[in-house]
Amino acid sequence: MRTCIALGPTLFVALLAGCATARQTSSALWPRYALEASRRWQLNLPGGERFDASGLCFAPNGDLLTVSDRGASVYRIEFIPNANAADLEKLSDCFTPEQLASSAGEKTGRYDCEGVTADESGRIYLCEEEDRWILRCDPRSRWVERLKIDWSPVQKYFSPTDRNASFEGIAIGGGRLYVANERERGRIIAVNLDTLKVVDDFEVRSSVVSFWRPHYSDLCWFRGELYVLMREDHVILRIDPRLHRVLAEYDFRAIEFAPENRYRLVIPFVGVMEGLAVDAHDFWLVTDNNGLGRERYPADTRPTLFRCPRPDASSPTGR
Repeated sequence: MRTCIALGPTLFVALLAGCATARQTSSALWPRYALEASRRWQLNLPGGERFDASGLCFAPNGDLLTVSDRGASVYRIEFIPNANAADLEKLSDCFTPEQLASSAGEKTGRYDCEGVTADESGRIYLCEEEDRWILRCDPRSRWVERLKIDWSPVQKYFSPTDRNASFEGIAIGGGRLYVANERERGRIIAVNLDTLKVVDDFEVRSSVVSFWRPHYSDLCWFRGELYVLMREDHVILRIDPRLHRVLAEYDFRAIEFAPENRYRLVIPFVGVMEGLAVDAHDFWLVTDNNGLGRERYPADTRPTLFRCPRPDASSPTGR
């Protein structure tokens, strides 16, 4: 979740200067692509309530799932034929208050769930930011558990004061759970799913010369590679998770700031993309626009889902 704050004139000028440098690029040692959106959908607000989409993933059955950072519920995106809108259908048997009751006494504040993923057996995982929890739900048994992970090997990357600078993306692949520590000390952490032990942690940077340290907003695993959404650099990185090496970079800034798509933000240059899903043909991106409307449609506060054809679609095959 991103929180907008009031800025003093000096800090605002400094940030503007940072923005000016943020779009400079270094000499990348990997291919760079500019993404275009082939389709766009506004996500209808469930019950008319504010929905801050903060994660995206494909379930094994092909459903496209998302989560709001305002609770622990998971939603299936239901596309409406011949429409540029889609409905958000809450999964009724997944992360219900009854299933979460056993952890209620230990929870700090509300559930601030920022990422969602699924494993091959269909179990669904959430990363919760405020308390740094990883939750797992098995829809078949309707059992929810909090994974008992010892984070001490990576504790030094966690902010001791800012609970909103924590877990922001999650993915599963190769027997590992990957979770992104968002910012201040942006770090991608790998956990062995069998032992629930931290087995690796690393940082990757884009070619964008930024005012800030890396900000990680979501993760996605696809065919042995990890994809990293970097909200403030407005790029996706495709990386080798074992070698910690960037393989390609995909820039979506033109999509985000197109007049039709641009949101009315307090700080005009910050990023709003917070969910990423990947398949053989497309990148899927979804906004967390904090209940704000777009510049052309200020009264429409719905998040936007984008489908962006892969410029390298000839290389990966299958999901």
